[in-house]
Amino acid sequence: MKLSKEETQIFCEVITGGSDTTQETLSQLVAPESAYNFRVNGKSISRHSTENINIVPKSDGQGLDVYIAPDTKHETVHIPVAISVTGHKETVYNDFHIGENAEVVIIAGCGIYNCGGVDSVHDGIHRFDVGKGANITYIEKHYGFGQGRGGKILNPTTEVHLKAGAIAHLELEQIKGVDSTIRNTVAKLEQNAKLTVKERLMTHGRQIAESSYDIQLKGKDSTADLESRSIAQDYSTQTFKSTITATAKSRGHSACDAIIMDQAKVFALPALNAEIKDAELIHEAAIGKLASDQITKLMTLGLTQAQAESHIINGFLK
Repeated sequence: MKLSKEETQIFCEVITGGSDTTQETLSQLVAPESAYNFRVNGKSISRHSTENINIVPKSDGQGLDVYIAPDTKHETVHIPVAISVTGHKETVYNDFHIGENAEVVIIAGCGIYNCGGVDSVHDGIHRFDVGKGANITYIEKHYGFGQGRGGKILNPTTEVHLKAGAIAHLELEQIKGVDSTIRNTVAKLEQNAKLTVKERLMTHGRQIAESSYDIQLKGKDSTADLESRSIAQDYSTQTFKSTITATAKSRGHSACDAIIMDQAKVFALPALNAEIKDAELIHEAAIGKLASDQITKLMTLGLTQAQAESHIINGFLK
């Protein structure tokens, strides 16, 4: 299936982080040895499994079961979604079954191109059952564009269950064009499991973004480290909620850093629940404006104020 220019741009943004729209085939976007499923406007248009990774569509067509064999090493799964039809609304359930001692990278995300007058909506529910000793990196990017009045709405839910000794690193990014988003992440950690999360978020115009984290440290010596960085511009609104609950000897840390600009609003609502004396839980939160001295310094080097602000923002979100 040949993709439209807009659909190709979405996949380039989600998979490679670029916006090269000259590519025309899916094979140019992923390595030939990768497992992948490409979904466009509610339908899977291309799918490939490997010897160790089996992608199976759910019977109702609204999602996938991805089976990763034990001891799989250095393989990648791509499951991007593109919506290019105004008014399209869908809920997709993807379940990942990761075998013991597997090491994989999973690249997901959704882009919406909406040039019409009706909202387009993608609700994606991703559930990860990570076997003992497995190590996964999950990269999720959300992206919206198009000049129509209809909204570009993305609501991701991520549920992670880490069994003993499992490791998960989540990279969650949304920095372009999404009008409204509710982002929910839930994680349960067993003994010696480790979770790290890096969230990057930018809003502008009158966009609304809510991020919610519920991390449960249930196993002895489990650890969680959550870092969120965000930029709120114009009249946009952001809300960050995080709860870390420890019911075993464990360590948890969350940090929320936001830069607020123009007439935007940012709310940070952290919570720590220690139900055992051996729990070590820390939260840090900071909301502030762009540093004027940094802007002035960059302007003395020949940048305009807008260029200086853009340079600082890009560095902050890395």
